[in-house]
Amino acid sequence: MEFPFSINQLFPERVSILDQTLVAGRKTTGAPHLQANIETVIDELGRASAKAQQLPASITSASKLQSQRHQLYLLKDGESNGGRGVVVGFLKVGYKKLFLLDHQGSHVEAEPLCILDFYIAENLQRYGHGRELFDFMLQHKKLEPVLMAYDRPSPKFLSFLAKHYCLTPSVPQANNFVVFEGFFVNRSVAQLRKVPLKKPDGEIKPYSLMEREVVHQEQRARPWPFAPPHSPLRSVSSQCSHSLSVGSSPSRARPQAAPVSALGRNRDQSPQSPLIERCRERRSSSLNRSHLGLH
Repeated sequence: MEFPFSINQLFPERVSILDQTLVAGRKTTGAPHLQANIETVIDELGRASAKAQQLPASITSASKLQSQRHQLYLLKDGESNGGRGVVVGFLKVGYKKLFLLDHQGSHVEAEPLCILDFYIAENLQRYGHGRELFDFMLQHKKLEPVLMAYDRPSPKFLSFLAKHYCLTPSVPQANNFVVFEGFFVNRSVAQLRKVPLKKPDGEIKPYSLMEREVVHQEQRARPWPFAPPHSPLRSVSSQCSHSLSVGSSPSRARPQAAPVSALGRNRDQSPQSPLIERCRERRSSSLNRSHLGLH
């Protein structure tokens, strides 16, 4: 890409690294007109990249680079354009916190270096410039391409990665990022953290299922005073309450229900405790003795 000003004056190195300061070298420091030209170059590169990828808006601009912690690698050809230089292309990278899926489908939290935008001018493609720029970034970051994530790579970029770095196939993800086989294998444990599954509301105790069944039966049946004495509800309820009580004693006798008459029972009749039965026996014995004494 050609510009009406000198690219060599803005970018002294063949590959310049720009960050939030938008400073490519000492010559641009404190020079407002040079700083404005750098912003123009970045904005034009971002628009050209969005057009090539058929994106509705630019994802790279000078203002975005100033507000984000990203780095932009800019490649130039200093001998073209009458010695003023031309911009060949750029590569933008940055760290992103991502939730990815590994080979087993488990969610993994990672924060890898991501390729966010990559563009080489159309008239300068297929000359090895893209490989030169990508290799420079890898050497600068001291990183292998398989350990990186790629944000919405175009089919042409995927072919580039497969041809030069054998990055294929990819591990399917739910988001727009692409990672390749080896991303989870070659990365240290400290760089990956498995996201724990959501814990259940409460641990089910061994007796909870029985207790819940009793509650359901009590909700469906009539209340205790009106329930039949030998109904399943009364027997199950008494057994569960006996086994679930904190201070119950194993030797404690259960209440015995009165025998059922063949013709039925009085509606007010209810099972009595052994204590009440003993009281009635003593009362009956006392009445018999007094009756015998009088006659």
